[in-house]
Amino acid sequence: MYIDSHCHINFPDLAARLPEIFGKMEENKVSHALCVSVNLPDFPQVLALAEQYPNIYASVGVHPDYEDTPEPDVEQLVSLAAHPRIVAIGETGLDYYRLEGDLEWQRERFRVHIRASRATGKPLIIHTRSASEDTIRILKEEGASPEAGGAAGVMHCFTESQDVADAAIALGFYISLSGIVTFKSAKDLQQVARTIPLERMLIETDSPYLAPVPFRGRTNEPGYVRHVAEFIADLRGIPVAEVAQQTSANFFKLFGIPQ
Repeated sequence: MYIDSHCHINFPDLAARLPEIFGKMEENKVSHALCVSVNLPDFPQVLALAEQYPNIYASVGVHPDYEDTPEPDVEQLVSLAAHPRIVAIGETGLDYYRLEGDLEWQRERFRVHIRASRATGKPLIIHTRSASEDTIRILKEEGASPEAGGAAGVMHCFTESQDVADAAIALGFYISLSGIVTFKSAKDLQQVARTIPLERMLIETDSPYLAPVPFRGRTNEPGYVRHVAEFIADLRGIPVAEVAQQTSANFFKLFGIPQ
């Protein structure tokens, strides 16, 4: 059994063919998926999928790349997260790669999500790109770790260094690996995948993006998460069943979902 801990099946490329998507999930033994919110206008679509399908869960949040979009506040996120099918806050975080200029608004939005996570006790889904130093700093300042009263969460689609992985794990976070780990150019990330504790690992597709080898360049989908698990198992020299079992258990534990 595999679990896709991060996907966007509400996006048009996938939403238009959901029966096929779910069929391929079953074929590849992908039992559950987390459909992740990126803005508030589209959040009702995300929630509707989680309400309709018992093996789909949802998050609520606003992605750091969405500049021209309604800005959430803590109270709004807390209210929306009260729904039982919402298991996480995010995705949130920092992205200094795509956007330039004064990004203080991005950092403030990140803080709002961390405060909502603390208020609800629901974990964070973190996006960080070219901003790892500020990401870790703000997580510490806002008390995102369980030791500080936070709910921790997951560093999704991880592409950062071993040092960043270690810092996130020290704060109680999980590291989620996507199809990027299967790319030939991802040697540093593959080393991270070899060394981080399996008890702190999740797997994901981030579909419809970043399809793993052998599907690179195509539209990604949750059923392909099996190939991420198989690649990691080969890297670590362990049975793929071990990766599947542990990452699935980690998913249920982090998001507070009964198995």
